[in-house]
Amino acid sequence: MADRRTTDLSEIIEQQKLTPFIVRLVLLSWIVTFFDGFDVSVLSFVAPDLSAALHINRLTLGNVFGAGQTGMVLGGFVFGYLGDRIGRRVSIILATASFGALSLAIAFSGTYATLLGLRFVEGIAMGGLFPLAWALNIEYVPRRYRSTVVTLIMVGYSIGSSSAGPMTILLAPRYGWRPLFVVGGCLGIVGTAMLFLWLPESLKFLEIENKRLDLIATYARRLAPGRTISATDRFVISDEGRTPAKKFSVSMLFRNELRWITPLMWIAYTASSMAVFFGSSWGPTILQLVGFNRSTAALTASLNVLAGALGGLLLMRFVDTRGANSIAIFPAFATPILLAMGFSGIGGRGFLVLYFFGTMCIVGAHYGLMSIAGIFYPSAYRSNGTGWTSSVGKIGSIVGPMLGGVALSSRMPVKLVFAMLAVCPFVVAACVLIIGRLQKRLALTEGAQRWTESGALLPGEIPAHE
Repeated sequence: MADRRTTDLSEIIEQQKLTPFIVRLVLLSWIVTFFDGFDVSVLSFVAPDLSAALHINRLTLGNVFGAGQTGMVLGGFVFGYLGDRIGRRVSIILATASFGALSLAIAFSGTYATLLGLRFVEGIAMGGLFPLAWALNIEYVPRRYRSTVVTLIMVGYSIGSSSAGPMTILLAPRYGWRPLFVVGGCLGIVGTAMLFLWLPESLKFLEIENKRLDLIATYARRLAPGRTISATDRFVISDEGRTPAKKFSVSMLFRNELRWITPLMWIAYTASSMAVFFGSSWGPTILQLVGFNRSTAALTASLNVLAGALGGLLLMRFVDTRGANSIAIFPAFATPILLAMGFSGIGGRGFLVLYFFGTMCIVGAHYGLMSIAGIFYPSAYRSNGTGWTSSVGKIGSIVGPMLGGVALSSRMPVKLVFAMLAVCPFVVAACVLIIGRLQKRLALTEGAQRWTESGALLPGEIPAHE
């Protein structure tokens, strides 16, 4: 036993080149978030048809939106826990299969109560997928590319969301709202099959749990082709402490420097989610209320989802190379744009231009937050860390759509809701600026490369062996 060769998995991950194994992992994650994005957003596009078919008003429909978001809150907690206990792979497959099956069930629902209940349970699965996908990919790519990879994966979500608009225009006028959920369910089932065949388990999870040494060796060889690696090697993770996932407690998220970073992330994510999910839930309806026809509203909403993806892509390399401060630029621009939309009286094409850039800044900043949500926590409880951040932030995604339903049901001018939302990006900008300052301060502190007890490297730091 003393002669066993030591293989450092952290070193392999940090020094790897682009391999087909990593490309396939990112592509698979992209595809399932595409399916999830379609499933999350399709409800907002079929809202008018669904409302008429089930005889429910806007305020009641807002409760359906809110039920989905409430489920997503629980999903982050539930699947974050499962991801650290039974593995990222099994949990991701379970989440994808669940939202696919529940989408099919929604297609055949006939009452408001059934729709409300199914959307709530479906939300649990949809909310659990994101933090698991972030955690798995973060644990396979070098630290210098983590924000970039998370952003690329979430572009799949945006494209999936945007595809719901054209699909609604194609199917809803002739067949109604139900076929849209059939499509979403079938996509989820296809995604489940692909994940079952090709999705790997996290190397670091397997090592921490001391499971499947043969599988660890197989995955490691795929990351480092040509290197001799055997299941008899002694595998280590040099850049993190060894904290078994089963010993996780919420207090770990507040140890040492995390006592500031975790609450700031939660506040920023909540404010950002409030603005993002208000727009995704009520965007097509608001555009119709301010004078645009249904086709224009659906197409504009779809294009603006892509605008958010563009914003995330513009940010990703800056976040990896310059830290959290880079995120603040987008919410700083979004605040005056929302105020102009609410108070200036601009209409027609000018309003659509403001709507486009406002969405790009709001959603782009949200992508930036998602890209750093998991990098502060070590692998042993990364799924829990990202799950808690995502779930707490979903408070905003519940409040946003529900307040939208209240505002749109009142006598308040429709455009004023944008001015009300301006407080959200303002809060996001303030939080990420503080996080960025903490990040820089920690990077300059002697011995900050490893955090006491958590053992995590700072985001953007390169391990000592490099």
